[in-house]
Amino acid sequence: MTTRRSFVKWVSAAGSAVGLTGLPRLGEALELPDGIWTPASPGRARAPLNILILGGTGFTGPEQVDYALARGHRVTLFNRNKTRPGMFNGKVHEELVGDLNNDTSALAGKSFDVVIDNPTTAPAWVRNVAQQLKGRVRHYVFISTTSTYGNDQSAIGLNEDSPTAVLPSDVDPYTLDPQLLGRHYGALKVLAEKEVQKHYPGSWTVIRPCLIVGPLDRTDRFTWWPARIAQGGEVLAPDRPDDPCQYIDSRDLAEWTVRVAEGHELGLFNAIGPAHPFTIAEMLYGVRAVTTQPTRFTWVPWEFLQQHQVRPWRDMTVWQPPYGRTAGYQRRSAAKAIAKGLTFRPHAVTAKDTLDWHLSRPPAEQQATLEGRINGIGMKREAEVLAAWHARTGAG
Repeated sequence: MTTRRSFVKWVSAAGSAVGLTGLPRLGEALELPDGIWTPASPGRARAPLNILILGGTGFTGPEQVDYALARGHRVTLFNRNKTRPGMFNGKVHEELVGDLNNDTSALAGKSFDVVIDNPTTAPAWVRNVAQQLKGRVRHYVFISTTSTYGNDQSAIGLNEDSPTAVLPSDVDPYTLDPQLLGRHYGALKVLAEKEVQKHYPGSWTVIRPCLIVGPLDRTDRFTWWPARIAQGGEVLAPDRPDDPCQYIDSRDLAEWTVRVAEGHELGLFNAIGPAHPFTIAEMLYGVRAVTTQPTRFTWVPWEFLQQHQVRPWRDMTVWQPPYGRTAGYQRRSAAKAIAKGLTFRPHAVTAKDTLDWHLSRPPAEQQATLEGRINGIGMKREAEVLAAWHARTGAG
Protein backbone atom coordinates (compact mmCIF):
# COMPACT_ATOMS: atom_id res chain seq x y z
CA MET A 1 0.00 0.00 0.00
CA THR A 2 1.14 3.53 -0.76
CA THR A 3 1.19 6.35 1.75
CA ARG A 4 -1.22 9.24 1.55
CA ARG A 5 1.69 11.45 0.44
CA SER A 6 2.38 9.25 -2.57
CA PHE A 7 -1.16 8.47 -3.62
CA VAL A 8 -2.20 12.11 -3.52
CA LYS A 9 -0.08 12.57 -6.63
CA TRP A 10 -3.11 11.18 -8.41
CA VAL A 11 -5.51 13.63 -6.85
CA SER A 12 -6.39 16.77 -8.75
CA ALA A 13 -5.49 20.01 -7.05
CA ALA A 14 -7.00 20.11 -3.60
CA GLY A 15 -7.85 23.73 -4.16
CA SER A 16 -10.31 22.67 -6.87
CA ALA A 17 -12.48 21.78 -3.94
CA VAL A 18 -12.74 18.33 -2.58
CA GLY A 19 -12.29 16.31 -5.71
CA LEU A 20 -14.86 17.95 -7.96
CA THR A 21 -13.05 16.64 -11.03
CA GLY A 22 -11.97 13.26 -9.70
CA LEU A 23 -8.71 12.28 -11.42
CA PRO A 24 -7.00 13.95 -14.37
CA ARG A 25 -8.08 12.79 -17.80
CA LEU A 26 -5.89 10.03 -19.16
CA GLY A 27 -2.78 11.47 -20.74
CA GLU A 28 -3.41 14.95 -19.37
CA ALA A 29 -0.49 16.77 -17.78
CA LEU A 30 -1.33 18.34 -14.44
CA GLU A 31 0.60 20.29 -11.84
CA LEU A 32 -0.19 18.79 -8.46
CA PRO A 33 0.19 20.33 -5.01
CA ASP A 34 2.77 19.16 -2.52
CA GLY A 35 1.22 17.68 0.57
CA ILE A 36 -1.71 15.45 1.45
CA TRP A 37 -5.44 15.92 1.34
CA THR A 38 -7.14 15.98 4.70
CA PRO A 39 -10.83 16.57 5.42
CA ALA A 40 -11.80 19.94 6.82
CA SER A 41 -12.62 20.11 10.50
CA PRO A 42 -16.37 19.65 10.94
CA GLY A 43 -16.56 22.59 13.34
CA ARG A 44 -19.53 23.13 15.62
CA ALA A 45 -23.08 23.83 14.52
CA ARG A 46 -24.55 27.20 15.42
CA ALA A 47 -27.59 25.59 17.02
CA PRO A 48 -27.38 22.00 18.34
CA LEU A 49 -30.22 19.77 17.18
CA ASN A 50 -31.97 16.83 18.78
CA ILE A 51 -31.60 14.23 16.00
CA LEU A 52 -33.15 10.78 15.70
CA ILE A 53 -31.42 8.47 13.23
CA LEU A 54 -33.36 5.42 12.11
CA GLY A 55 -30.73 2.73 11.62
CA GLY A 56 -27.37 4.34 12.28
CA THR A 57 -25.12 1.29 12.56
CA GLY A 58 -25.15 -0.04 9.00
CA PHE A 59 -23.34 1.67 6.13
CA THR A 60 -24.03 5.41 5.86
CA GLY A 61 -25.52 5.70 9.35
CA PRO A 62 -22.26 5.52 11.32
CA GLU A 63 -20.85 8.39 9.25
CA GLN A 64 -23.96 10.45 10.03
CA VAL A 65 -23.61 9.71 13.73
CA ASP A 66 -19.93 10.62 13.86
CA TYR A 67 -20.41 13.85 11.93
CA ALA A 68 -23.49 14.90 13.90
CA LEU A 69 -21.73 14.29 17.20
CA ALA A 70 -18.67 16.21 16.02
CA ARG A 71 -20.98 19.11 15.12
CA GLY A 72 -22.36 19.12 18.67
CA HIS A 73 -25.78 17.60 18.06
CA ARG A 74 -27.61 15.23 20.40
CA VAL A 75 -28.14 11.90 18.63
CA THR A 76 -30.62 9.14 19.36
CA LEU A 77 -30.65 5.86 17.44
CA PHE A 78 -33.58 3.56 16.71
CA ASN A 79 -32.84 0.12 15.27
CA ARG A 80 -33.13 -3.61 15.95
CA ASN A 81 -29.74 -3.71 17.73
CA LYS A 82 -28.58 -6.46 15.38
CA THR A 83 -26.03 -4.71 13.14
CA ARG A 84 -22.87 -3.82 15.06
CA PRO A 85 -24.56 -3.70 18.50
CA GLY A 86 -22.78 -1.43 20.94
CA MET A 87 -20.97 0.33 18.12
CA PHE A 88 -21.09 3.72 19.80
CA ASN A 89 -20.59 2.58 23.41
CA GLY A 90 -22.59 5.33 25.06
CA LYS A 91 -21.40 8.13 22.77
CA VAL A 92 -24.95 8.82 21.60
CA HIS A 93 -27.68 10.21 23.81
CA GLU A 94 -29.90 7.13 23.62
CA GLU A 95 -30.19 3.86 21.71
CA LEU A 96 -33.78 2.72 21.25
CA VAL A 97 -34.55 -0.85 20.21
CA GLY A 98 -37.49 -1.74 17.99
CA ASP A 99 -38.55 -2.90 14.54
CA LEU A 100 -39.94 -0.78 11.72
CA ASN A 101 -42.06 -3.75 10.67
CA ASN A 102 -44.10 -4.09 13.81
CA ASP A 103 -42.76 -2.39 16.93
CA THR A 104 -42.04 1.33 17.07
CA SER A 105 -43.30 1.67 20.63
CA ALA A 106 -39.88 2.82 21.88
CA LEU A 107 -40.55 6.10 20.03
CA ALA A 108 -43.84 6.78 21.82
CA GLY A 109 -44.04 10.20 23.47
CA LYS A 110 -40.70 11.40 22.12
CA SER A 111 -40.07 14.55 20.06
CA PHE A 112 -37.16 15.48 17.80
CA ASP A 113 -35.92 18.43 15.81
CA VAL A 114 -34.85 16.13 12.98
CA VAL A 115 -35.42 12.53 11.94
CA ILE A 116 -33.01 10.97 9.44
CA ASP A 117 -34.61 7.88 7.96
CA ASN A 118 -31.94 5.62 6.43
CA PRO A 119 -33.25 2.06 6.07
CA THR A 120 -36.82 2.50 4.86
CA THR A 121 -37.99 0.79 1.69
CA ALA A 122 -41.56 -0.08 2.65
CA PRO A 123 -44.13 2.72 2.88
CA ALA A 124 -45.48 0.82 5.89
CA TRP A 125 -42.27 1.61 7.77
CA VAL A 126 -42.84 5.34 7.34
CA ARG A 127 -46.44 4.90 8.48
CA ASN A 128 -45.40 2.87 11.53
CA VAL A 129 -42.93 5.55 12.64
CA ALA A 130 -45.50 8.29 12.00
CA GLN A 131 -47.92 6.57 14.38
CA GLN A 132 -45.51 7.61 17.13
CA LEU A 133 -43.88 10.78 15.78
CA LYS A 134 -46.42 12.57 13.62
CA GLY A 135 -46.68 16.13 14.96
CA ARG A 136 -43.54 15.63 17.07
CA VAL A 137 -40.87 16.27 14.39
CA ARG A 138 -39.78 19.62 12.95
CA HIS A 139 -37.94 18.13 9.96
CA TYR A 140 -38.06 14.64 8.45
CA VAL A 141 -35.15 13.70 6.16
CA PHE A 142 -35.76 10.59 4.08
CA ILE A 143 -32.89 8.83 2.30
CA SER A 144 -34.34 7.45 -0.91
CA THR A 145 -32.58 6.30 -4.12
CA THR A 146 -32.19 7.15 -7.79
CA SER A 147 -33.77 3.74 -8.43
CA THR A 148 -37.01 5.69 -8.07
CA TYR A 149 -36.54 6.64 -11.73
CA GLY A 150 -37.34 3.07 -12.68
CA ASN A 151 -35.78 0.46 -14.95
CA ASP A 152 -35.93 2.69 -18.02
CA GLN A 153 -33.28 5.32 -17.41
CA SER A 154 -32.58 6.02 -21.06
CA ALA A 155 -32.93 9.80 -20.69
CA ILE A 156 -29.74 11.79 -20.17
CA GLY A 157 -29.72 14.20 -17.25
CA LEU A 158 -32.53 12.76 -15.15
CA ASN A 159 -33.40 15.24 -12.42
CA GLU A 160 -35.85 15.67 -9.57
CA ASP A 161 -38.70 16.43 -11.99
CA SER A 162 -38.22 13.27 -14.08
CA PRO A 163 -40.91 10.54 -14.09
CA THR A 164 -40.63 7.85 -11.41
CA ALA A 165 -41.42 4.15 -11.18
CA VAL A 166 -45.01 3.00 -10.71
CA LEU A 167 -46.00 0.03 -8.55
CA PRO A 168 -48.07 -2.61 -10.39
CA SER A 169 -51.73 -2.40 -9.43
CA ASP A 170 -51.80 -5.96 -8.12
CA VAL A 171 -49.11 -5.30 -5.48
CA ASP A 172 -50.12 -4.09 -2.02
CA PRO A 173 -48.34 -0.74 -1.50
CA TYR A 174 -47.97 -1.57 2.19
CA THR A 175 -46.46 -4.98 1.57
CA LEU A 176 -43.80 -6.27 3.91
CA ASP A 177 -43.01 -9.30 1.76
CA PRO A 178 -39.18 -9.29 1.40
CA GLN A 179 -39.35 -10.63 -2.16
CA LEU A 180 -41.75 -7.90 -3.25
CA LEU A 181 -39.68 -5.27 -1.46
CA GLY A 182 -36.71 -6.31 -3.55
CA ARG A 183 -38.54 -6.79 -6.83
CA HIS A 184 -40.31 -3.41 -6.66
CA TYR A 185 -37.64 -1.53 -4.75
CA GLY A 186 -37.75 1.68 -6.79
CA ALA A 187 -41.53 1.95 -6.98
CA LEU A 188 -41.91 1.28 -3.25
CA LYS A 189 -39.33 3.94 -2.47
CA VAL A 190 -41.44 6.39 -4.49
CA LEU A 191 -44.47 5.51 -2.38
CA ALA A 192 -42.41 5.76 0.81
CA GLU A 193 -41.40 9.28 -0.25
CA LYS A 194 -45.09 10.13 -0.69
CA GLU A 195 -45.86 8.65 2.73
CA VAL A 196 -43.26 10.99 4.23
CA GLN A 197 -44.83 13.98 2.47
CA LYS A 198 -48.27 12.96 3.73
CA HIS A 199 -47.31 12.64 7.40
CA TYR A 200 -44.87 15.59 7.58
CA PRO A 201 -46.32 18.21 5.20
CA GLY A 202 -44.14 21.26 4.68
CA SER A 203 -41.30 19.82 6.78
CA TRP A 204 -39.72 17.08 4.68
CA THR A 205 -36.58 16.50 2.65
CA VAL A 206 -36.08 13.56 0.31
CA ILE A 207 -32.53 12.72 -0.77
CA ARG A 208 -32.01 10.35 -3.70
CA PRO A 209 -28.41 9.09 -3.76
CA CYS A 210 -26.94 7.05 -6.57
CA LEU A 211 -24.53 4.18 -5.85
CA ILE A 212 -23.13 4.73 -2.34
CA VAL A 213 -19.53 3.60 -1.86
CA GLY A 214 -16.75 3.70 0.71
CA PRO A 215 -15.59 1.99 3.91
CA LEU A 216 -18.12 -0.30 5.64
CA ASP A 217 -19.84 -1.24 2.35
CA ARG A 218 -20.28 -4.98 2.50
CA THR A 219 -22.25 -5.14 -0.78
CA ASP A 220 -18.92 -5.10 -2.69
CA ARG A 221 -20.54 -3.03 -5.44
CA PHE A 222 -17.52 -0.72 -5.40
CA THR A 223 -15.28 -2.63 -2.99
CA TRP A 224 -14.74 -5.32 -5.64
CA TRP A 225 -12.56 -2.99 -7.71
CA PRO A 226 -10.06 -1.92 -5.00
CA ALA A 227 -9.92 -5.50 -3.71
CA ARG A 228 -9.33 -6.96 -7.18
CA ILE A 229 -6.95 -4.31 -8.50
CA ALA A 230 -4.80 -4.65 -5.38
CA GLN A 231 -4.17 -8.27 -6.46
CA GLY A 232 -2.47 -7.02 -9.63
CA GLY A 233 -2.22 -8.73 -13.01
CA GLU A 234 -4.63 -8.45 -15.91
CA VAL A 235 -8.00 -6.98 -14.94
CA LEU A 236 -11.15 -7.25 -17.03
CA ALA A 237 -12.61 -3.80 -17.70
CA PRO A 238 -16.05 -3.16 -19.19
CA ASP A 239 -16.66 -1.83 -22.67
CA ARG A 240 -15.01 1.55 -23.35
CA PRO A 241 -12.75 3.69 -21.16
CA ASP A 242 -14.90 6.78 -21.70
CA ASP A 243 -18.16 5.19 -20.52
CA PRO A 244 -19.71 7.38 -17.79
CA CYS A 245 -19.49 6.63 -14.08
CA GLN A 246 -21.33 8.08 -11.08
CA TYR A 247 -21.19 7.30 -7.36
CA ILE A 248 -21.16 9.10 -4.00
CA ASP A 249 -18.88 8.42 -1.06
CA SER A 250 -20.95 7.48 2.00
CA ARG A 251 -19.18 10.14 4.05
CA ASP A 252 -20.01 12.90 1.58
CA LEU A 253 -23.65 11.81 1.62
CA ALA A 254 -23.74 11.54 5.43
CA GLU A 255 -22.11 14.89 6.08
CA TRP A 256 -24.28 16.72 3.57
CA THR A 257 -27.39 15.10 5.07
CA VAL A 258 -26.49 16.55 8.47
CA ARG A 259 -25.81 19.96 6.91
CA VAL A 260 -29.20 19.80 5.17
CA ALA A 261 -30.77 19.18 8.57
CA GLU A 262 -28.88 22.10 10.11
CA GLY A 263 -29.95 24.43 7.32
CA HIS A 264 -33.54 23.14 7.33
CA GLU A 265 -33.28 22.66 3.56
CA LEU A 266 -36.58 21.24 2.32
CA GLY A 267 -37.54 19.49 -0.89
CA LEU A 268 -36.27 16.77 -3.19
CA PHE A 269 -32.59 16.34 -4.14
CA ASN A 270 -30.50 13.94 -6.21
CA ALA A 271 -27.26 13.22 -4.31
CA ILE A 272 -24.93 12.10 -7.09
CA GLY A 273 -21.20 12.50 -7.60
CA PRO A 274 -18.85 13.66 -8.76
CA ALA A 275 -19.74 17.22 -9.67
CA HIS A 276 -18.41 16.94 -13.23
CA PRO A 277 -18.49 14.12 -15.80
CA PHE A 278 -16.40 11.15 -14.71
CA THR A 279 -15.49 8.02 -16.67
CA ILE A 280 -15.07 4.37 -15.81
CA ALA A 281 -11.40 4.68 -16.84
CA GLU A 282 -10.86 7.51 -14.39
CA MET A 283 -12.45 5.37 -11.71
CA LEU A 284 -10.35 2.28 -12.45
CA TYR A 285 -7.04 4.04 -13.01
CA GLY A 286 -7.69 6.05 -9.89
CA VAL A 287 -8.06 2.85 -7.88
CA ARG A 288 -4.90 1.47 -9.45
CA ALA A 289 -3.04 4.60 -8.36
CA VAL A 290 -3.47 3.73 -4.67
CA THR A 291 -2.09 0.20 -5.04
CA THR A 292 1.43 -1.10 -5.67
CA GLN A 293 0.86 -4.32 -7.61
CA PRO A 294 1.50 -4.09 -11.40
CA THR A 295 -1.90 -4.05 -13.07
CA ARG A 296 -3.13 -3.76 -16.63
CA PHE A 297 -6.70 -3.32 -17.81
CA THR A 298 -8.14 -5.17 -20.77
CA TRP A 299 -11.18 -3.38 -22.15
CA VAL A 300 -13.67 -5.88 -23.53
CA PRO A 301 -16.67 -4.75 -25.64
CA TRP A 302 -20.15 -4.98 -24.19
CA GLU A 303 -21.28 -7.28 -27.01
CA PHE A 304 -18.67 -9.86 -26.03
CA LEU A 305 -19.47 -9.51 -22.34
CA GLN A 306 -23.13 -10.18 -23.12
CA GLN A 307 -22.23 -13.30 -25.08
CA HIS A 308 -20.41 -14.61 -22.01
CA GLN A 309 -23.18 -13.72 -19.54
CA VAL A 310 -21.15 -11.00 -17.83
CA ARG A 311 -23.73 -8.80 -16.17
CA PRO A 312 -23.46 -5.06 -15.71
CA TRP A 313 -23.71 -3.80 -12.13
CA ARG A 314 -23.56 -7.32 -10.70
CA ASP A 315 -20.37 -8.63 -12.36
CA MET A 316 -18.92 -5.40 -13.75
CA THR A 317 -19.78 -3.41 -10.66
CA VAL A 318 -20.41 0.35 -10.80
CA TRP A 319 -20.77 0.15 -14.61
CA GLN A 320 -23.94 0.16 -16.69
CA PRO A 321 -24.07 0.11 -20.52
CA PRO A 322 -24.49 3.70 -21.78
CA TYR A 323 -26.98 2.51 -24.39
CA GLY A 324 -30.70 1.86 -24.59
CA ARG A 325 -32.65 1.71 -21.33
CA THR A 326 -29.56 2.43 -19.22
CA ALA A 327 -28.11 5.22 -21.42
CA GLY A 328 -28.77 7.83 -18.74
CA TYR A 329 -28.09 5.65 -15.72
CA GLN A 330 -24.69 7.20 -15.04
CA ARG A 331 -25.56 10.63 -16.45
CA ARG A 332 -28.08 11.96 -13.93
CA SER A 333 -28.09 15.48 -12.57
CA ALA A 334 -27.15 16.59 -9.06
CA ALA A 335 -27.13 20.31 -9.89
CA LYS A 336 -29.81 21.13 -7.34
CA ALA A 337 -27.96 19.43 -4.45
CA ILE A 338 -24.61 20.91 -5.46
CA ALA A 339 -26.19 24.35 -5.38
CA LYS A 340 -27.15 23.55 -1.76
CA GLY A 341 -23.62 22.64 -0.73
CA LEU A 342 -23.11 18.98 -1.67
CA THR A 343 -19.35 18.43 -2.04
CA PHE A 344 -17.15 15.46 -2.89
CA ARG A 345 -13.82 14.22 -1.59
CA PRO A 346 -11.14 13.10 -4.07
CA HIS A 347 -11.70 9.77 -5.76
CA ALA A 348 -8.26 8.59 -4.59
CA VAL A 349 -9.32 9.12 -0.97
CA THR A 350 -12.44 7.02 -1.49
CA ALA A 351 -10.42 4.31 -3.23
CA LYS A 352 -7.65 4.10 -0.64
CA ASP A 353 -9.96 4.28 2.37
CA THR A 354 -12.18 1.56 0.90
CA LEU A 355 -9.18 -0.65 0.22
CA ASP A 356 -7.74 -0.07 3.69
CA TRP A 357 -11.09 -1.01 5.22
CA HIS A 358 -11.36 -4.08 3.00
CA LEU A 359 -7.91 -5.25 4.09
CA SER A 360 -9.01 -4.91 7.72
CA ARG A 361 -11.89 -7.36 7.21
CA PRO A 362 -11.63 -10.98 8.34
CA PRO A 363 -9.77 -13.14 5.79
CA ALA A 364 -12.93 -15.07 4.95
CA GLU A 365 -14.74 -11.86 3.97
CA GLN A 366 -11.80 -10.73 1.86
CA GLN A 367 -11.78 -14.06 0.07
CA ALA A 368 -15.53 -13.92 -0.52
CA THR A 369 -15.07 -10.55 -2.22
CA LEU A 370 -12.38 -11.87 -4.56
CA GLU A 371 -14.59 -14.84 -5.38
CA GLY A 372 -17.46 -12.53 -6.29
CA ARG A 373 -19.91 -14.16 -3.89
CA ILE A 374 -21.89 -10.95 -3.40
CA ASN A 375 -20.98 -8.62 -6.26
CA GLY A 376 -18.08 -8.56 -8.69
CA ILE A 377 -17.27 -11.12 -11.36
CA GLY A 378 -14.84 -13.08 -9.20
CA MET A 379 -11.25 -13.76 -10.23
CA LYS A 380 -11.83 -17.29 -11.53
CA ARG A 381 -14.67 -16.25 -13.81
CA GLU A 382 -12.74 -13.13 -14.83
CA ALA A 383 -9.81 -15.27 -15.98
CA GLU A 384 -12.15 -17.45 -18.06
CA VAL A 385 -13.67 -14.47 -19.84
CA LEU A 386 -10.26 -12.92 -20.49
CA ALA A 387 -8.98 -16.21 -21.91
CA ALA A 388 -11.98 -16.38 -24.25
CA TRP A 389 -11.40 -12.79 -25.37
CA HIS A 390 -7.72 -13.43 -26.10
CA ALA A 391 -8.60 -16.61 -28.00
CA ARG A 392 -10.97 -14.58 -30.16
CA THR A 393 -8.62 -11.68 -30.78
CA GLY A 394 -5.38 -13.63 -30.91
CA ALA A 395 -3.89 -11.39 -28.24
CA GLY A 396 -1.73 -12.72 -25.47
